[in-house]
Amino acid sequence: MFRWLSALVILCSSFNSLAAIDIQKDTLYPQVEFDTSLGKIVVELDRTRAPITVDNFLTYVVKGEYNNTIFHRIISDFVVQGGGLNPKMEELPEGEPIFNESGNGLTNSMGTIAMARENEPHSATRQFYFNVADNTKLDPSRRRWGYAVFGEVIQGREVLEAMAVVETSTNAKLGWPDVPVTPIILKTAKLLPKK
Repeated sequence: MFRWLSALVILCSSFNSLAAIDIQKDTLYPQVEFDTSLGKIVVELDRTRAPITVDNFLTYVVKGEYNNTIFHRIISDFVVQGGGLNPKMEELPEGEPIFNESGNGLTNSMGTIAMARENEPHSATRQFYFNVADNTKLDPSRRRWGYAVFGEVIQGREVLEAMAVVETSTNAKLGWPDVPVTPIILKTAKLLPKK
């Protein structure tokens, strides 16, 4: 009897955890609100062009994995990158790398959101960046993989522009350049209700 009850409790908790992970699979253009220490940004994602990337990103969002993280790499007239470190400059756990959807027709233009990755083309996990310029060199070509764009800013572009011009320096702990002197915190990232 005890074993049966234990199994029932485990089964119910797994159903609850699955129910809690609602990434709006039936929504083609889900929206996510970033509440940052500089203000709010809303992005509209494009599941029609980047379904794997959108599902991966939304899984991190819905699980609260981006809450209380920082934008750790800012290069004026290039990118604002975040999603992978906490305010103590500690790297956060990553899921499995995803397939690179950079050939989807979306471009790394001003105000778009894309996945950061290592040199290996299919190495994106949780880090993302906003383009703060038209970065066509990040788009794919016949000779190279690009960086997968999966949405665009629809509200709060002025917040993104303010982020792009903050003072940066080399972080002593990690030895990384282009780290904001005053941390920019991503307080919460939340999936907005369906329209």
